[in-house]
Amino acid sequence: MPSFKSRLFIFLLRHRNMFKFQFKNRPEITWDTSIPDLRARTEKAGRMFGKLPENMRIEEAVIGEMYAEWMIPGDATRDKAILYFHGGGYVIGSPQGHRPHVAKVVQGSGIPALVIDYRLAPESPFPAALDDALAGYRWLLEQKTAPEHIVFMGDSAGGGLCLAALLAIRQQGLPLPGGAVALSPWTDLTCSGASLKSNEKVDPLTWRESWTIFSKYYVGEHDAADPLVSPLFGDLAGLPPLLICAGNDELLRDDAVRYAEKAKAAGVDVTLRVGEGMFHCYPVCAPMFPEATAAMKELTEFIRIRTRVD
Repeated sequence: MPSFKSRLFIFLLRHRNMFKFQFKNRPEITWDTSIPDLRARTEKAGRMFGKLPENMRIEEAVIGEMYAEWMIPGDATRDKAILYFHGGGYVIGSPQGHRPHVAKVVQGSGIPALVIDYRLAPESPFPAALDDALAGYRWLLEQKTAPEHIVFMGDSAGGGLCLAALLAIRQQGLPLPGGAVALSPWTDLTCSGASLKSNEKVDPLTWRESWTIFSKYYVGEHDAADPLVSPLFGDLAGLPPLLICAGNDELLRDDAVRYAEKAKAAGVDVTLRVGEGMFHCYPVCAPMFPEATAAMKELTEFIRIRTRVD
């Protein structure tokens, strides 16, 4: 049974309209939503989500024409790395807006993270984000970071990008990283998962309309069932160890569950955690309630093991 703290937190999420003096929650994303305004609002909200630890430093990097930034804990070196792909439906989000979330992963694992500012839709649809993800990985390899000392991580659309990048890396004959962590990954941009409908009334954080709209913005005229768009439909054999986490009450639950089941059937070492009563990307809320704290501890330990930290 979910803890009291998590139930209280979820209650506040479900009824956050009260703090805006609205009678009920209204869909946040429609076809008429201004993308620049949405980006500005989410960036502001992200930066309010906690402060960086005092021993955390940010170092900028440029990969071709793409901005990226290192988040480095203490005196850690860059011989090991987390390559992080932020969420936001391929339409919103940035390294700066995700700093509070990524900092928790970096602090818990002791491993620096390189967060890339991949191009966003609708201005830059598929394959722009995937191309940028691969550019970030190649750059790390060029910096003499051993692939077995790199772990991919992403949340939401970033989780899907993380898994799609693994397929593209294998396709291109590059060495695979040591592992990957995906939080509530968006693995099916055809939006066929049953939970998109069955959890519509219990998901406290995301809206069904947003996934349909963001999919169209990212996919454009391409085939949404292409495995490099929707990794659920790919050949998953030979991928590195995976840790996948999702909330039982979120719209994208089945994206995570179906992907994990298919990966396991293909012989992949995959661990799936579906949090009872939990919501989209709940581990980033650590240490606000026990379930998030436990999930964060498990994923940071996974990162330590997969980057071969003694």
